[in-house]
Amino acid sequence: MAFISYSDLKSFTIQVFIAIGCTTEDAELASDVLLSADLRGIDSHGVARLTGYLRLWESKRINTKPKIEVVHQTPSTAVVDGDKGLGLVVGPQSMQIAIEKAQQVGTGWVSVRNSNHFGIAGYYAMMALDKDMVGIAMTNASPLVAPTFSKERLLGTNPIAVAIPAGKEPSFVADFATTTAAHGKLEILQRNELPAPNGWIQDTEGNVSTDAHELIKGGALLPLGSDREHGSHKGYCLGAIVDIFSAVFSGANYGPWVPPFVSFLAPSTDPVGEGLGHFFGAMRIDAFREKEEFKKHMDQWIQRFRNSSTVEGQQKVYIPGDPEREFEELRRKQGIPLHQKVLDELQIIGKKMDIDFPEPLRSSMNTN
Repeated sequence: MAFISYSDLKSFTIQVFIAIGCTTEDAELASDVLLSADLRGIDSHGVARLTGYLRLWESKRINTKPKIEVVHQTPSTAVVDGDKGLGLVVGPQSMQIAIEKAQQVGTGWVSVRNSNHFGIAGYYAMMALDKDMVGIAMTNASPLVAPTFSKERLLGTNPIAVAIPAGKEPSFVADFATTTAAHGKLEILQRNELPAPNGWIQDTEGNVSTDAHELIKGGALLPLGSDREHGSHKGYCLGAIVDIFSAVFSGANYGPWVPPFVSFLAPSTDPVGEGLGHFFGAMRIDAFREKEEFKKHMDQWIQRFRNSSTVEGQQKVYIPGDPEREFEELRRKQGIPLHQKVLDELQIIGKKMDIDFPEPLRSSMNTN
């Protein structure tokens, strides 16, 4: 495990995006979104994904100079066409449109088509916080998930993120996949040669598997809840809602037709839409309640939950967003930890593009 400073890693990532044709502005934005995952401890969606974006660019599935435009709108809604751009660039611009609409009429809702993988959903939801708004972000993703009772992979991990501002307390930020575990968590297990926990994946016949490589063999991720007895039908419903809001609203591909980010799946030969889809929302607090009154009660809500009695062996109850804030505070000081395999991949990218990879701050034998 090597630790790279955030600023050095961001500088390297910006240079990579510029090298594939992004403007400096777009490269800086894409890097900011991408590295926000590493800062917040979501290593599965940060620079470990950089190789995947380059693979999509090399296969001409990403346009590094997209003409992102609104193709349909009302005062509170819009459909955005991303022109095959990096989701890391299409996403922030689309969320900004939702925020601007909310500033005008109270709420803003934007569905996006013709985009690509956009990193962590939480980044976009959190964009609304500085404007005293609630932010919502969703995206559909590579078809790797079997609905309850199915052997077929028909949905993605389809995350949902919601960010809610508070007063004196830190903001409430929930960001989660609608599967028991995101695909990136399996990749982390693969790097460390570890098995998957029960309930994460199934094999091609629908049997429970603990093989972290099961997806490559044709298996599937399981919806949140794992099986019917533990509520997988609810996770399936959540993933379906994200798919519909992101794609059926916008005209993007949905279900098994979503263009995959993973290398072991090929894009559909009979698409039903354009690219991958996202959905963003912004709601002004004072469209519902006086701002300071709302924040006062959010503080009270957070404090009551944070101070609740805990089960034996647990020190406290976390509020959504707490663990990520703790990671960010630590990693801004100590650097971003990179698994050796991720480090090797980034160094290969650097040599290929003639970009110097930064020297580690320090190294550790811990590879978790």
